[in-house]
Formats: sequence, structure tokens, C-alpha cells
Amino acid sequence: MTRSADISPLSVLLSRVDAVSDGIPSRETLACGFPSLDKLLGGGFRRGDLVVLGGDVASGKSALALAFALRAAQLQTRVAFLTAEMTIERVLERTIAIEARARIDDLRQGGLDDVARANAGAVALRLRDHLPVIERLPSGGGTAKLAAALDELPELDLVVVDPLGAVARGDRTADEEMATAVRELKTLALDRDITILTTAPLPQLASRPDRRPTLDDFGGLGSIKQHADVVLGLFRQDMYEPSRDIEGATELLIRKNRNGPTGYVDLYFYAQWMRFEDMLDPDR
Repeated sequence: MTRSADISPLSVLLSRVDAVSDGIPSRETLACGFPSLDKLLGGGFRRGDLVVLGGDVASGKSALALAFALRAAQLQTRVAFLTAEMTIERVLERTIAIEARARIDDLRQGGLDDVARANAGAVALRLRDHLPVIERLPSGGGTAKLAAALDELPELDLVVVDPLGAVARGDRTADEEMATAVRELKTLALDRDITILTTAPLPQLASRPDRRPTLDDFGGLGSIKQHADVVLGLFRQDMYEPSRDIEGATELLIRKNRNGPTGYVDLYFYAQWMRFEDMLDPDR
């Protein structure tokens, strides 16, 4: 009887709580590398969670999703970035731009000076052992194709799927496709004990006075509102009101947080580098 009690799920949970209290990082929590967001989320994303990041077209969703992947990987999290919208070379190009603070046009056209070229080389060397797995994910085929792709990869903690539409099967209405994809992604996250983060375009935002994403904007017959554990909305005011006073200022709105509070964090977006930084804890 005593042995059974010792290995009960409750005992396991209490042991994990004690370990965290003693300073041992929790295996259940995956820091995203943006301190303000990690703090609001109780340390970061959680295993088994589905996280949805939405925003207007060209607001930087893919860039921020890639930044989450890069920062998490540098914190020893096992990460995969799966994209249906970019080639692997384009993702790597963005990676160097983000981490080396280099203009993508300069990288593409060979316009880096000697200092910038040396910096890009140093970044590539530093990331060599801390780079997410980056793979193409052909659109269509549903989550079965995604699950098959994951079977071919090393064991993972965090999987970024860019965008959500990549796991649609293509045989129903857009809302029905999204609803099914969200439910299946949530199930996949639970079954594999991983965090899945996916991006969702919200093009309807441009047609109203306040373009900040709300939970209802995510659509999908309410599937994201119901099944996602964390819903993040990206808002860049300078997209609609170009001004030097607000250029780069970004709000990342936590519209749903199943395990804690909602709110927002202030980020800054360097468009020339496709790079986001935490305004309260900027990178040096």
C-alpha cells in the first residue's frame, strides 16, 4: 500500500514542486526566451499545450514564431520549426538576420561590410549546436502528415507550425478546416507531451478602428477559443499609422491563458532585421 502511494501521480507532482522550489528547472515548462512573456505565463509554455499566435498579414507572426524557436533552442529546449511558407534556406537567412542584426537585403545581395560579415559568421558558429530543426511542411494532408514528419525527427519539446493552414486537409470550408486542425493539434500536443505553437493570419483586423486582435477574431468556429491553451495576438500600430514616435512599438496580447492571467507585454520590432526584442528586458 505504501509503495503504491509513493508512485501515485499526486506524489510525482509534489516531488516536482519540491524540485522546482529547490531551484531545479521544471521539465514541464519551456521558456520562450522573452522574459516578460515567460513571467506572465508562469515561466513559459507548458508541455501538452497548444499555443496560437495571430495577427494581421505582414505583422511579423512568422518572425516572432521563429524568434521563439531560436531563443528556446539556445536555452537547451529541443525545438523544430516547420514551415509551409518558406524554404529552409530562407528560414536560415532570417535566422542570421535576427541573430546578427543584419539586413536581409544585404545578406541576399552580398552587401555586408567586413565587420557585419564577421558578425554573421560568429553568429552562425554560435548557433551551430543550438539551432532548431528546420524542415519544410507541405500544405495539405492534415495532422497525420505532421505526425508522420515528427516521427522522422529527434525527440522534441517544442514544435512550431507556420502557419496553421499548413495542416488543413483541404476538403471542407476554411472554418471547418481550422476547427479540425486545432482539435487535432491539441490532441497531438497531449499525446506527444510537447508544446505546439502555430501561427494564424487575421486579415480582418485592417477593416476596423481598433486593430488589436481579440479572442473572437481567431474564428475557426470557436475552436481556438475553446481548445487552445494560450492565444497570443500581435499588434503593431505603425502598420496603420506610420510615425517615428511609434515605429517598432509592438503589443503582444495574451488573450487566453488557461493556466494563469491574461495581459500584454511590450515588444520592439526592428523591421530591417526581422527581430523582436522585449522592451522591459532588451537584449544587449
